[in-house]
Order: sequence, then structure tokens, then C-alpha cells
Amino acid sequence: MTQNLKTKVLIVGAGTGGYVAGIRCGQLGLDTMLVDGGDGLGGTCLNVGCIPSKAIIHAAGKFETVTKAAGGGTLGITAAAPAIDLSQTVAWKDGIVRKLNAGVAALLKKAKVKVIKGWAEFADAKTCVVKTDEGDIRITAEHVILATGSEPVELPFLPFGGDVISSTEALSLSEVPKKLVVVGGGYIGLELGIAYRKLGAEVAIVEMADRILPLYGKALTDPVSKWLEKHGVELHLGARAGGFGDGKLSITTKDGEPLQLDADKVLVTVGRRPRTQGWGLENMGVTMAGPFVKIDQRCATSMKNVWAVGDLTGEPMLAHKGSAQGEVVAEIIAGHDRIFDPVTIAAVCFTEPEIVSAGLGPNEVAGRDDVIQSVFPFAAIGRAMAIEAGEDGGFVRVIANKGDHRILGIQAVGQHVSELSNSFAQMLEMGAVLEDVAGTIHVHPTLGEAFHEASLRALGHAIHI
Repeated sequence: MTQNLKTKVLIVGAGTGGYVAGIRCGQLGLDTMLVDGGDGLGGTCLNVGCIPSKAIIHAAGKFETVTKAAGGGTLGITAAAPAIDLSQTVAWKDGIVRKLNAGVAALLKKAKVKVIKGWAEFADAKTCVVKTDEGDIRITAEHVILATGSEPVELPFLPFGGDVISSTEALSLSEVPKKLVVVGGGYIGLELGIAYRKLGAEVAIVEMADRILPLYGKALTDPVSKWLEKHGVELHLGARAGGFGDGKLSITTKDGEPLQLDADKVLVTVGRRPRTQGWGLENMGVTMAGPFVKIDQRCATSMKNVWAVGDLTGEPMLAHKGSAQGEVVAEIIAGHDRIFDPVTIAAVCFTEPEIVSAGLGPNEVAGRDDVIQSVFPFAAIGRAMAIEAGEDGGFVRVIANKGDHRILGIQAVGQHVSELSNSFAQMLEMGAVLEDVAGTIHVHPTLGEAFHEASLRALGHAIHI
């Protein structure tokens, strides 16, 4: 027997876009239902993406530190040769995920959002059926928020299964593979490849482009390339992957030569695609923009009172973008005058070292004579030297208008620079000028002093260089 329910707002997808939209709808007094049919509350980010990957990266960094101490000492510290039980590390990671899942569930309950476990299938734009363990539920809504997220891209000649894995399986391995080949040199592949190298795996990376992280400027990626070289990571750039069998991955090198790479696991990270299949999107009558759902500045689709947020709506496919869109849509439904029009959405690569980019980069202002570019190295920052963060070529770069000194873009590469990303985004969002950063007394000793000094340098009077 099918149960029939009606609601003001129906949200499909419980990732960072969907659950945030749900909480905000609840805070605003809107009768709200959230259908969770994917990875669980928190979606990809919380369950099999951002959070668990950073936990594994953190554990890998700890293991690397002890390994250095055992290999002749570091900072005067020596230690016995370390060992790792990856199954225990994964169990620790899973514990973090469970705590965060429970936290999201509690927040949704407090906001009086009804959570339904199951996958929705839409018959039309405002009606769906959810198959649950207790039977089918037909839901009719006045407003629908689509937040179905994204999924890893599968290569037809390297289908997922067995020893060919996606990032999801890479975060739950029971032991460190002796030989790991990563297909795709973007941020996901590099983050996990570097982590597993720190954990002791022999790592090779196969990338079609001529360099790693092709979406970022070379100056930002050079320190990462140096780390890979220093730590024996095998790079095959301009290369194409082929099939996998008998513990060997076939590739074609940049020169067109066939090559076989030994691999216990092949991690395929060639991108993500919006999750548009299997839930009746084709029955909703919404306009598409390529593979994505087309939205306007209000996150509205072409169908009245149907909204879309997060990865489903296009690049950048970042969790914090989806969350911000979810808040905007909830407030619009509640009658507030809102649009989604950020000055910037900062992006971070949690590689070794980390990379941050916000606003315009050098490639986007190339050839312009009306901009100032200023770089300040972490090698001249005391805090960076004290935590061994000034030795890898890291820096902060500021790009600003020459006329009014309005900041247009900020980039950084170095250890722990992800923690500077919010400061960068805030300055851009507020329309700051170089004098605003220069006039802010930055705490000493911190990495943020490099941002201060880069701005001073753009004005012609850096202090520590």
C-alpha cells in the first residue's frame, strides 16, 4: 500500500547542499521533507569525500613524520621504525563520519525536517515515489529542491570493480597497497596518491595533460611536482591509460610507446559527473546546460518552484558552493529577496603542499597592463620556517587593479595554506583594496603574514624582503 504525503518543500539529496537547505527551511518555519537515498546524511563530502579523505591525509602525515624520525631523525627527534594497521585507521575515520552523521541528523530533527530514507523517482516536477523498507511513499510538494550531487566518472575500459577502484573504495582499504597506480592527475588523485605514498605505497600517476593539476597555474603546482619527484612518485604525463589485467595496467606514453605498470590497485580519478540518472529527472521538464541542470541566479530551474543546488548545477563542484546555494533557496522559498552571486568561491587542493586559489589567476589577467601582481615567499616567514613550511617553494600571490588597488585574485601554495582560504575569500567578497590588507595588523608569528607582506609588496614597501 502506498502512503501519500504532502509538504511545502521536498529536498532530494542529503549532501552538503540538501541537508543545509533542509536545516535552513526548518529554521524558517517551512514544512520540509528530505529524501536521503545516496551516501547517507552529509552526502559524498561527509561520507566518502572531503571529510574522510582529510582524515586519511592527516593520518598519512602523522605516519610520514614518524617514518622520518625513524630514518635518521628529524628536528632532533628519533623513533623506532613505524608500522600502520590501515584497517584501524579506516575504523578511526569511520568513527568521525558516524559522529558527523549523527550531528547532521540531530540538526535536521531540531529543525523539524522529516527525513525519509530511500531514493525518489519523479513522475512529474512536483510528485515522486520513494521506495522505503516500510513501503512506497508518494510525496507531492509545492517546492522541490534537487540536490542529488555527483558521482565518479567511470572509464569504459577500466570499469570499477575488484582492484580497479574509485575514491570511495580508496578511503576504505584494509591495507596499504604495495603498488598503487592513479589514473588522473587532478586534485582527487593527487591528494590520495600523496597520502598513500606517505603510508608507504609505491605510487605512479598517469595523466593525459602535460602536467599535474592542469587547471592550476604552473607556479602553484611546481612545489607539488617537486614533492612527488623527491618522494619517488612515478609520473607519466601526456599518457593514456588502457586496460588492466594480471596485476598490470597498460598505458601509452607521451611518445606513443606501450608500457605496462605493475599495480595492486588502480585508482581511477578522472573527474566527477552530476548524478542525473535513475530518479526521473527526464520527467520533470527542466532545461539542461550540457550535463548539468540549468539554473538562474536564484538557483531556479526552468520549471516553476523547482530549484537545484550543488554539483548538479555545474562547476565548481565544491561542497561549500552547494551549502551556500541551499541557504539561498530556502530563504527565497520563505519570501526573502536573495540571489546566489558570490564574488568568488575559493578552491583548495589538499596536496603536499596545499594549494589555494580565489578570484582571478595570472592566466586570466595575462597581457593586461592595468593589474599589479605581487608574490611573497613563505621562506621569509618565521612561522613557516618554524614548522618546516618554508622549504618547498611556497608563496602567496596577490593580484590587484593598478588604478584603485581593488584585489582581483589571491593564490597560495604551501603547507597548511588551506586555513588561509577563508581570509582570501572574505577580502574578495568585501571588495577589499591592497590598503585594507596592509592596514590590518596580522598576528605574528602566523602564515597569514605572507598575505600581509604580499599586499605590502604590491604597494611597493614589503618589510621582510
